[in-house]
Amino acid sequence: MSNREVDLLVRVQDALVDKPGVIPTATALSHFGEHALGWFALSGAGAVADERRRRRWLALGASAFTAHAASVVIKRIVRRTRPHDPRIRVGVGTPSRLSFPSSHATSTTAALVSLSDLTGSKAPLLGIPVMMLSRMVLGVHYPTDTLAGAVLGATTAKVITAIERKSA
Repeated sequence: MSNREVDLLVRVQDALVDKPGVIPTATALSHFGEHALGWFALSGAGAVADERRRRRWLALGASAFTAHAASVVIKRIVRRTRPHDPRIRVGVGTPSRLSFPSSHATSTTAALVSLSDLTGSKAPLLGIPVMMLSRMVLGVHYPTDTLAGAVLGATTAKVITAIERKSA
């Protein structure tokens, strides 16, 4: 791992970890995003509550699922280990020791890009950097892990949305 990336991660943690509410919020986001389960719940609730746009809500869930699955496959190919520098504070457990790309950033970006498209509002996109930053605050991802995850998630959402629109 490059020293620059480790140093940047340490700086992020030094700036944010001790701020009130940061760790509980990052931990809550971690639980919500674990295996994309929170995004599946949102997709299902939207599909039930909004019958007119049910297919689009289900496409949101498909985007989160596909992005998450792709990130897991890429992790197993790349095999980059999670941050382990002694200056980095790890604030949450993880299901594996692999970090690239961040599955949380991937599925969150896919879901929120889909939600932005579905609602016609850019507001959901504000959640993307929040999730990315939370993974660094918790010390479980390098900045490039979260950036790659966001790119993968956005691409996945655009592809799934295009497929959903063609089949409608």
